[in-house]
Amino acid sequence: MIKKALYSLMAATMAVGVLASSYQPAEARRGGRVALGVGAAIVGLGVLGAYAHARDRGYHRSSCYKGPEECGWKNRRCFENRHGDVVCRGGHYTCWRPTYCD
Repeated sequence: MIKKALYSLMAATMAVGVLASSYQPAEARRGGRVALGVGAAIVGLGVLGAYAHARDRGYHRSSCYKGPEECGWKNRRCFENRHGDVVCRGGHYTCWRPTYCD
């Protein structure tokens, strides 16, 4: 989700930068501020993109990992018959690895 938002924000910033650089400034003094703002936005988005990339790769402190394999019955129906025995039917025996996040 964050990755998609960052890509959209980067695209919008680049579009604004191209539009801002195509216009001639009305005063000679204003051109430096616009260029500085566009440059700061590009550097800031680069840092945010690197941070998002590091989170996707698991370099960030809070990461998720697969736990040990667990096996058991899923979707099984059990009942007690008239003789007092527990009878289970249906379902399937499967194994899975739960995900744990820090």
